[in-house]
Amino acid sequence: MIQRIQSIYLLVAGIISGGLTFIVSLWSNSQTNTIYVLDLFSGNSILEKSIPVLFFISALVAFVTIFLFKNRQLQFVLNRLNILINLFLLGLLIYLSQTLSGEALVSEKGIGMFFPIIVILLLVLANRAIKKDEDLVKSVDRLR
Repeated sequence: MIQRIQSIYLLVAGIISGGLTFIVSLWSNSQTNTIYVLDLFSGNSILEKSIPVLFFISALVAFVTIFLFKNRQLQFVLNRLNILINLFLLGLLIYLSQTLSGEALVSEKGIGMFFPIIVILLLVLANRAIKKDEDLVKSVDRLR
């Protein structure tokens, strides 16, 4: 059952959380310094240091969830947990982007700021597909 559509959604969500966030910038400030996720490890705040960890945890949960295809209920619960992680991550990114030191000057937000939204959308689509599979299995069990 690895070839199901929810596995594709989870794989793309894991690739976005685990790989693309380290390649694409989060924002750039007025001194044209581009900030990536790995640059946040050198920050002075615990919030800045937790963002790369949350991206990694989100990717790890997405990849682990792919291989739990035999236990659809656990897959569904882990996807909801991953959605909560990404909502928290989105809140942290919005908070940090609003409290940047050079925010009074011009700063540009990168596409990396929107990755948690894309991952949440993919996880919701995966949960829909898992629910559809669960309903199909329950309807077949009623016929026996």
